[in-house]
Amino acid sequence: MSEKIKEGSMRDALGDALVELGAEYKELCVVGADTTGSLKLSAFGSKYPERMFNVGIAEQNMIGISAGLALSGKKVVCGSYAVFVPGRAVDQIRNTVAYLGLDVKIVGSHGGLSTGPDGGSHQALEDISIMRSMANMKVIVPCDYGSAHELILQAARETGPCYIRLARPTSQPVYQTGVTLKIGKPEVLREGRDVTIAACGLLVQEALKAHTSLKEAGVSSKVVDVHTIKPLDSLFVEECARETGAFVTAEDHNIHGGLGSAIAECVTELYPVKVIKVGVKDSFGESGEPAELYEKYGLTERNITQACLKAVRQK
Repeated sequence: MSEKIKEGSMRDALGDALVELGAEYKELCVVGADTTGSLKLSAFGSKYPERMFNVGIAEQNMIGISAGLALSGKKVVCGSYAVFVPGRAVDQIRNTVAYLGLDVKIVGSHGGLSTGPDGGSHQALEDISIMRSMANMKVIVPCDYGSAHELILQAARETGPCYIRLARPTSQPVYQTGVTLKIGKPEVLREGRDVTIAACGLLVQEALKAHTSLKEAGVSSKVVDVHTIKPLDSLFVEECARETGAFVTAEDHNIHGGLGSAIAECVTELYPVKVIKVGVKDSFGESGEPAELYEKYGLTERNITQACLKAVRQK
């Protein structure tokens, strides 16, 4: 593993990964919906202009074009804001990408409350739920530059539909660049015996902070980055349930249908334990700075710590 830690956003990681993949796969095409700048796709477009397509503000058309390219033998990455993809293009994603099992990677950027001042109309809080309920669709939620870069490379090298959810802000690094991650395998970041904190996206950083706070309170917490929401490693989830006896999930997403729901569904079938979900409580967001919104909607280290203490008491 490289010892270098790169500061940058997940969108920066997308742009860098696509340039690498463009050299590796001559058949790789990138399709955008007037989001070339905000998704950092310009580097790929500059280097491979004949393989970069900007279709304008037409997300449904973007999916249709991507499907057509895939059917003609191309490897395709397409993307826009998560509130629009999948939001505006669910039918096209379902019937032309997922149903046919096409090799199209769909990037939803600006996910969750961390989109901030753009407000509730641009804060996707249901995209994970939509995409994980779709057959044939993998769902990946990186937490920083290093994990996004590695998981995007892996996803593109695999064949079949995949949804990759990115956040807007530059996040604190959790991983070194060149980190060894595997799609479908959660990453244990801290060991513990009293409760498992399963987090994804920007909430991984909050979970790590909560681990420190819990340690000071005498509670041993296991912190897991569940970067792959689907397929979920059910055997690993069962193992954590047996080891710690309780779960707290943390995500910048509605508590209905996201990571928390996936963990709860899993343990209910395999090894029932207490599951407390930290996330947006069935509401839309609003305009504000990400830190302010995380505080108001209960997505902070403090909320995770309190949920863990409650889970341990109720075991």
